Amino acid sequence: MHLLSRAFQKESVAGYLEKDGQMARVLSTKDLIGLGVGTVIGSGIFILPGHEAANNAGPAVAIAFLLAAVFSGICGMAFAEFSSAMPVAGSAYSYGSVIYGEVIGWLLGWSLILEYFLAVSAIATGFAAYLNSLLSQIGLALPKALQAGPDQGGFVNLLAIVVILIATFILFAGLSQSKKVENAGVVLKIAIILLFVIGGLFFIKPSNYADFYPKQFQTGLFGLGGITAATASIIFSFLGFDTIAAHAAEVKNPTKTMSRGILGTVVISSTLYTLFAIVLTGIVNYKKLGVDDPAAFALQTIKQTQFSVVITIGALIGMFTAILALIFASSRLAYSFGRDGLMPKGLGRVNAAHLPKNAILLAVIVEAFLAGFIPLSTLTNLINIGTLTAFMFITFGVLFLRKRSDLAHKGFKMPFYPVLPTLAAGLSLFLIIRLPILTLKLYALWVLIGLIWYFTYGIKHSAISTKQS
Repeated sequence: MHLLSRAFQKESVAGYLEKDGQMARVLSTKDLIGLGVGTVIGSGIFILPGHEAANNAGPAVAIAFLLAAVFSGICGMAFAEFSSAMPVAGSAYSYGSVIYGEVIGWLLGWSLILEYFLAVSAIATGFAAYLNSLLSQIGLALPKALQAGPDQGGFVNLLAIVVILIATFILFAGLSQSKKVENAGVVLKIAIILLFVIGGLFFIKPSNYADFYPKQFQTGLFGLGGITAATASIIFSFLGFDTIAAHAAEVKNPTKTMSRGILGTVVISSTLYTLFAIVLTGIVNYKKLGVDDPAAFALQTIKQTQFSVVITIGALIGMFTAILALIFASSRLAYSFGRDGLMPKGLGRVNAAHLPKNAILLAVIVEAFLAGFIPLSTLTNLINIGTLTAFMFITFGVLFLRKRSDLAHKGFKMPFYPVLPTLAAGLSLFLIIRLPILTLKLYALWVLIGLIWYFTYGIKHSAISTKQS
């Protein structure tokens, strides 16, 4: 068979379902929403609203959150349709292998590595920064050498590694235990956010809304430049709900549960983000919100300093649940690669507790190393481009999914077909193009490395090649 034809050969859903039979289907809609909200509502809600209000949109940042939520919701619908029709592990990687062919599926999975692995490390670094600040306030600060990696004047970011190891210990306790911790953390985090929203209502000054969309931000087409710039940045705070699709092989009644979990996550997250932004910009004038801890700053401004500690704790809980959920998702992605032979098959094995032990260990070793020793500021946008690439292929892939007579189409279906899938794919491409040139170049290099791996190792050891030999 010609090499190119072989690379674009498509996997079968039946084959995936058979191999995923070793995974236990124990996750409910509540558990999926816990994982989704745990990922999406991370450090972003405690940082982004202030920065975007101060730099791009003023109080109109709330509208930017709504626009970002609409885009995320549309993409979420595509993932919901795919996961209903193909309840298998691997998310966009598995979907791409079935719809486009193995090499495209591999590149989508290779792109998701940027989202999952780098996001864990980035959030762990943020967690360490918040916790180091809190420890300093009570006189327990760590030595500078243990607060950052070599490139930032230290030796190792110890707390970033420790939080990843703690999350891993919880995951190894079993799926039932880890989902309980995740759900409890999400409930507590939402409670703290609602406490800020409800309590903050009593301190809102209507005068702070008088200049709702400041004139200096009214640039570009129809004067919407500020809002669209804020939306482009805020969209990235929603990236993560797609990780739910990585757990489809462990979900009860996936035809209904997957769509409810994904769309429920988008609705809850967008509501919390928008309410948070409205109250924040009502308490303090937007010009003063360009700080890394805008909620705590706002509470200090209105002399409610005792609650600023509560907000910091909320941020820590938010980041921890995001780390837990993303390690969960990244290990399932690594499991999928091993399951199909595109990476060493040991990654595709599960232990007696139905956990992909080797895949979890690989994910944690890489993520802990990045968090402890590598500054991720240069790589942050790679998280975005990896995810947006998956969004583009999956939303456009709905057009091909509907034509597959060999797949079940009894679950959720994306509305306004084929206009909405095509529009979402186009918007994803537009956002990719808007990313910095350096990011595009680094991503091109990452894709090249992925192709070299595929054609030198993956294609030879793939389950498809094994069947044919």
